[in-house]
Amino acid sequence: MSDTSASGIDSAESRTGDVPNLEVPVRVRVHGDDDDSGARKRLLLLVPLVMAAAAIAALVLVGMQDKGMYSKTVDELVAAKAKFVGKPVRAEGNLVHGSLVKRDSPCEYRFIIEKNGVQVPVRFAKCVVPDTFRDVPGVDVGVTVEGTLSPDASLDASNVLAKCPSKYEMKQKEVRGEKAPHASTP
Repeated sequence: MSDTSASGIDSAESRTGDVPNLEVPVRVRVHGDDDDSGARKRLLLLVPLVMAAAAIAALVLVGMQDKGMYSKTVDELVAAKAKFVGKPVRAEGNLVHGSLVKRDSPCEYRFIIEKNGVQVPVRFAKCVVPDTFRDVPGVDVGVTVEGTLSPDASLDASNVLAKCPSKYEMKQKEVRGEKAPHASTP
C-alpha cells in the first residue's frame, strides 16, 4: 500500500513510482511571433477599411441632408405649413376648374389646386406645361406640383406634372362628344 500523509494525499514519492513521468509542453511567447504578427497585420488592414466606410457614409448623409423633397397632398401640406415653408415640396391635388390663367409677359401660368376642400394657389413661371394640363369642364385633372412653399401658403412651382384621366373617363367623354384634355384639335 502507498504511504499517505495526515491530510490523506499520497506523498510525492509514492506518485512518481505509480505514474509515468509526463512533460507538459510550455509555449514561450516571443515578441514578433508569427501568429501574433498575422493578427496585427489583419487589424492594421481592418481599421483603415472601417474608417473609410464610416467616412463615405458620413459624406453621403451630409450630402443628402437638404436634398430631400416632401411629397404631400394639398390638405396635408397646408395643415403642417410651418414645417414646410421655404423647403422643396411636392404637392398633389386636382386643378380647380376656371382657375388656369396664362400670362404672356412675363410668361407664366397661375392656377389653383385643391384636395379635400383645401386650396393652394400656384405660380409656374415657365411657358411650357404638359399637354395633359388643360382645364376641361367635367374632367378632374390630377396635378403634381414641385416647388417651394411660401409663408402665405402659395407655391412657387419649378415643375408641373399632370396626370392623364383614366381610360374609362376618356371613353365616357368621347361618347358624349367631348374631347379628352390631351386630344389634338383637328
